[in-house]
Amino acid sequence: MSNPNTQALSDAGVSIWLDDLSRERISSGTLKALIDEKNVVGVTTNPSIFASALQDGRSYEAQVHQLAADGADVDSAVFAITTADVAEACDLFSALATDTDGVDGRVSIEVDPRLARDAKGTVEEAKHLHKAVGRTNAFIKIPATTEGLEAITETLAAGISVNVTLIFSLQRYREVINAFMLGLEQAKENGKDLASLHSVASFFVSRVDSEIDNRLDAIGSDEAIALKGKAGVANAQLAYQIYEEQFATERWQVLAASGARPQRPLWASTGVKNPDYPDTLYVTELVAPNVVNTMPEKTLDAVADHGKIEGDRVTGSYQEANKVLDQIAKVGISYNEVVDLLEDEGLEKFVTSWQQLRETVQNALDSAPGAKKA
Repeated sequence: MSNPNTQALSDAGVSIWLDDLSRERISSGTLKALIDEKNVVGVTTNPSIFASALQDGRSYEAQVHQLAADGADVDSAVFAITTADVAEACDLFSALATDTDGVDGRVSIEVDPRLARDAKGTVEEAKHLHKAVGRTNAFIKIPATTEGLEAITETLAAGISVNVTLIFSLQRYREVINAFMLGLEQAKENGKDLASLHSVASFFVSRVDSEIDNRLDAIGSDEAIALKGKAGVANAQLAYQIYEEQFATERWQVLAASGARPQRPLWASTGVKNPDYPDTLYVTELVAPNVVNTMPEKTLDAVADHGKIEGDRVTGSYQEANKVLDQIAKVGISYNEVVDLLEDEGLEKFVTSWQQLRETVQNALDSAPGAKKA
């Protein structure tokens, strides 16, 4: 029996994805329980989650021991461990993927973030991951850097579904949609089945509030303080306006006539970081048709417990959202400076997390019985 709050979210057109994946979560049945009881229809991964799972669980021991015995280096071991988990999760979601014609039942795995400024390297890694996972309901995560835009197009053109991640700015989101459509146009030229290609565009929310709130606090005026906690939602609402506009264009209609499916907006970074704000803020205020909300389990539990789902809170909000960003600019905060900083910091965090994952795996390899010593 589904939770009434998460069911209401699903009924409003929001796909609930869990921002967490581990082998223990799959084997223990907790992920299956979330699918059955809290309307979870997809999973996203990141290196921090994998590193934590490796440190805390025994589920990886057998594979790590085998990899160590085989003399695997750290990067090939990370690749083997993460693709194995994603493949298993894809199998768990396969029936759901079939039932929704591939729209949901998706599992995302990211390209090594150290390649974020290397378009060619990203495409090669995306193809490698796609082949290793070997499941049609897998998404390859590619950061929306300038170089990433080129990689997004080329990966889609090769017939591989993409989760575009790390989007903060409205301008970059427009560029992501263009890269997506260009990729589909090239895929069509390459003879790919457009109906089998899927994509989401992951627009980050809470980090926008965190950065802008800090700047509003530094300004300290009554006008500035009154704007706290409003930027993240307003930015996402205006992203949805762009989504509505771009997927009503003639360019899109031509692709849709060939079976193409729109790239759905995905609200990422939806865990509330400021304890003064409602812990369901970035869920209840961003309800709209045909979006994904990927939540940490703490946020999902909060929604299930006390989330008030009041239908579409995004369509028609654009005038007020623009007003919020205009007022933020008026008190002296540069939107472009903030989003550029957040992209740089986001990439830096991804790389740091990846290095921590590598260190965790290297330690596990080194301490495994039968490990081949250098």
